[in-house]
Amino acid sequence: MSLTALQSTVFFRKILSHFPQDISLAFAYGSGVFRQSGSSQSHIGNNMLDFVFAVDDPLSWHKINMQKNKKHYSVLRFMGPKQITNIQNNYGAGVYYNTLVPCESQTIKYGVVSTKTLIEDLVHWKTLYIAGRLHKPVKILIQNENGKLQAALVKNLKSAVTAAFLMLPESFTEEELYIQIAAISYSGDFRMIIGEDRSKILNIVKANMPHFQKLYSTILQDSSQAVYKQHQGKIEIDKSPEGQFAQLMSLPRTLQQQITYLVDPPGKNRDVEEILLQVSQDPDCGLIVQQGFCYFLPSSGFEL
Repeated sequence: MSLTALQSTVFFRKILSHFPQDISLAFAYGSGVFRQSGSSQSHIGNNMLDFVFAVDDPLSWHKINMQKNKKHYSVLRFMGPKQITNIQNNYGAGVYYNTLVPCESQTIKYGVVSTKTLIEDLVHWKTLYIAGRLHKPVKILIQNENGKLQAALVKNLKSAVTAAFLMLPESFTEEELYIQIAAISYSGDFRMIIGEDRSKILNIVKANMPHFQKLYSTILQDSSQAVYKQHQGKIEIDKSPEGQFAQLMSLPRTLQQQITYLVDPPGKNRDVEEILLQVSQDPDCGLIVQQGFCYFLPSSGFEL
């Protein structure tokens, strides 16, 4: 399968032309953009297209967008752009969605997030809402030269690999790695996921292996913790306590805090480094990391 998305670049440009242009990052994602195993072409064509727009100044962006696209907003438009921005910043994952929007003969949904909130989620996994989506292939439509944002996007991918390493055995296939990474936004360990979500993860990975490889192959090649046998599609990692400690110390801050909360008895208040050292020596280290993901509260974008 080629590395192109299901819709053309020209089509996406037409979509973006309907919106204010002050966007630091725009991407399209989901089954309307990338194929999933078992989906027919006709079914794909009927899927809603999902977008996220990161903007430096949400208030200004919503003000202009409400002038151009007032009908995109629900009854909340009568509250004005200031209240829309307050709702975006103070509820859920800091994303405001307009849904079921007709655009270029398609139905789309788009979320607006501040660039600052996005960077915090990418670096620290504050909610893992947008960061988790960006662990999987997306179609990047706009990416400006914000160095802090570019570094955060790379860090998010590296963090996903590190977390997956901690939950996988010493040797595994490349496909197993990507399945584990795709499972992170579904509360961690793929082995703990059942039913529809499990099938969805498998379908995403199996149909999009070249896209996952494009995202992660350089990170795997450069990793000091792994031997990446690219031609065989196999990976071996360091599962020693020293190796696991290095991986635990490089996890995003929020996940470290949640692992600490799991392990440290109330009132003891030990240093985070001391607790992670203990976890690295535990035979159930991977399970503890997986349980840490369960403490991410189910948060999402605000939509009405």
